[in-house]
Amino acid sequence: MDRLSYDSWGPADLAAPSRAELPLVPADLGLVLEDAESGWVGAVVRVEKSGGMHLMSLEDRRGRTRSFQLGFGFLLDGRPVRVGPPAPRAQPAAPARTASGSVRVEGLRAQVAKASRVWVEGKHDAELVEKVWGDDLRVEGIVVEPLHGVDDLAGAVAAFGPGPGRKLGIIVDHLVEGSKESRIVAEAVAVPGAAGNVLVVGHPYVDVWQAIKPSVLGIPAWPTVPRGTGWKTGILKAFGWPHGTAEDVGLGWQKLLGAVRTYADLEPSLLGRVEEVIDFLTA
Repeated sequence: MDRLSYDSWGPADLAAPSRAELPLVPADLGLVLEDAESGWVGAVVRVEKSGGMHLMSLEDRRGRTRSFQLGFGFLLDGRPVRVGPPAPRAQPAAPARTASGSVRVEGLRAQVAKASRVWVEGKHDAELVEKVWGDDLRVEGIVVEPLHGVDDLAGAVAAFGPGPGRKLGIIVDHLVEGSKESRIVAEAVAVPGAAGNVLVVGHPYVDVWQAIKPSVLGIPAWPTVPRGTGWKTGILKAFGWPHGTAEDVGLGWQKLLGAVRTYADLEPSLLGRVEEVIDFLTA
């Protein structure tokens, strides 16, 4: 996959795995591998091609699964290997998948929008959710709406008037214990009619940008932004990109969003929360 290059970090492939000659191992079902970076150990239970790359799911001994891109960075019996696609087999074609990993429903028109909604903090959050889960949400008739901030979340919930068949799933940035956001959420879920009809979840990131895995962008980690500097402005400045105007921020975000192809490009702490909201609204 093409990597973004950042002048401030030098070559874009600085953190890429070594291309030294390693044994090529096909990702056959049942093969037990270890991801060298995270230490995750599991057996191959699924391999699929999405967005021009191959992804495999490794299931650990507890039945949990994680997805990885085929290639370098894996150990087999403690030895480094390069993992390639499984050998072609004569079998029925696997069902096409959406960017979220769901089975694509072919030939089905989007449903008329239901009263229930997914609320996110801003435009960038909405664009990211749409890019990965848009196909699933259109099948369900669920619309994603940006709030442009959550300072008066309780007032927005009250104005929406939640109730049976009119639910809200809300995804909040930087929802950690003791934060301003946690107090705002507590007020919102106490609004009359919210109980059982409003679900508020959150991720730990200052901004949804951070939910994109650094490896997808070809960097080892997201830069640290000095106190007193706007977070997005600081990130763009660290990348060596224009950062002086709102237009610069918008163009920078489009570059980052363009690197996202599937759910595998996002951090699990966001994936789980979005799936939780969709399940809540469609149950």
